[in-house]
Amino acid sequence: MSLRLRLALFGAAVVALALVLFGLAVYGLVARSVETNQDKELSARAGAAVAELTSTPAPDLTPRPPVAPVDLRSSTEVFLEVLGPTGSLVYSTGILNGAPPAVSAQVLDDAARSGGAFITQGDAKAGTQLRLYAKPFVRGYVVTGQSTRVPQSNLSGIVGFLIISGVPTLLAALAASWLVAGRALRPLKEVATAADEIGRTRDFGRRLSGRRSRDEVALVAASFNRMLDELEDAYRGQGAALDAQRQFVADASHELRTPLTTIQGNAGLLAQGPQITEEVRRAAAADIAAESERMARLVDRMLTLARADSGLKLAMTPVDLRRLVGEVCRQAGAVHTDKTIQVKAAELTVAGDEDALRQLVWILLDNAVRHARSTIAVSLEMEGEWARLMVGDDGAGISPDDRERVFERFYKADAARVRAGTDREMQGAGLGLAIARWITDQHGGRIIAAGSPDGGAGIFVDLPLLRSS
Repeated sequence: MSLRLRLALFGAAVVALALVLFGLAVYGLVARSVETNQDKELSARAGAAVAELTSTPAPDLTPRPPVAPVDLRSSTEVFLEVLGPTGSLVYSTGILNGAPPAVSAQVLDDAARSGGAFITQGDAKAGTQLRLYAKPFVRGYVVTGQSTRVPQSNLSGIVGFLIISGVPTLLAALAASWLVAGRALRPLKEVATAADEIGRTRDFGRRLSGRRSRDEVALVAASFNRMLDELEDAYRGQGAALDAQRQFVADASHELRTPLTTIQGNAGLLAQGPQITEEVRRAAAADIAAESERMARLVDRMLTLARADSGLKLAMTPVDLRRLVGEVCRQAGAVHTDKTIQVKAAELTVAGDEDALRQLVWILLDNAVRHARSTIAVSLEMEGEWARLMVGDDGAGISPDDRERVFERFYKADAARVRAGTDREMQGAGLGLAIARWITDQHGGRIIAAGSPDGGAGIFVDLPLLRSS
């Protein structure tokens, strides 16, 4: 069953329920009104008869047979009876089953006590049920009555009217619900059609036409257009991510090819055996060891970036940044004895991953060592609510055009940035600063490349200070 048909039937059902409740209310009100009107009519007729009898000085109350009485089995007219003080019949204008209707002594007693009493007696199914009213006067009782078919006939007319008027109303409600449901669902059908076409053609630039109204359908159309915006951005982002992934693989393959080629060439040279001199053998072995170490560092950094891409989150604990920077600088000074590392660090504590921060400082120092002529400056100071770490060198520096791109993977600055005489091992693969940016981002910080106080390149890292509880 379609949604439109279900909505139409639901609307018709609501109207039908409303008609039933309305009909029951009208029927109840009319039934009470009809019964009340009949009682008023009987009471008025009895009062008029009593007034006429009491106004006559000596009314003739001799029992007599009725003259042209009405048959109450078929007539719905009001009849009247006059009874004596003991309830004996004096006169009647109606007969039922060949005799005037009898009135029970209980009704007469009630009428005498309260000045009038109503009673309904007889068989309604047989059509002989009567509504009677007894009113006393000084010489007896006056009884008026009428068949109960009168209010039942009126109520039957009301029921017929409600049914006759309710059927076309229900049909009209069904037709109106069908039309309204169709008009209301038309925009949803357009959305479904557009979704099918977009899914088939992958045209994420398509949009639904805007609606001036602010109804639910307009909200659906607006939400659908926003979803298309997000899908378009995601689709473009996915394409850009795939392009970046392909470029990453190509760059990684290129960087790995150089040490592998060197290792392969020197291994082939060593395989010649005694034909090569000892000096050549030692040089080949040294090249294999150096290139193997370089390739190991490259693979390790590639794995770090892969873990970053997979959503790796660092565990944060309080870290004494001054102690950490001092230890790394001391270790780097022991390794690179040809460079002077100047350290100026303040007592600062941050929330971070100590291993990751240690790797960050090592990366910055390695980058500075590759390009410094003789001196590397390291400073740690408080800048507002930040701990600012600066690692600078006295080399050629970074051009303004390259200061943002140096944080891209496998990006290398131009030849002027590389000090003359630097070997391939010292040149790096262009992954260190990309890892440094990821570590900084994980700590909620920021990293920029600028000039150093010594005239070379300076890498500035800001990390949020640990607030005291």
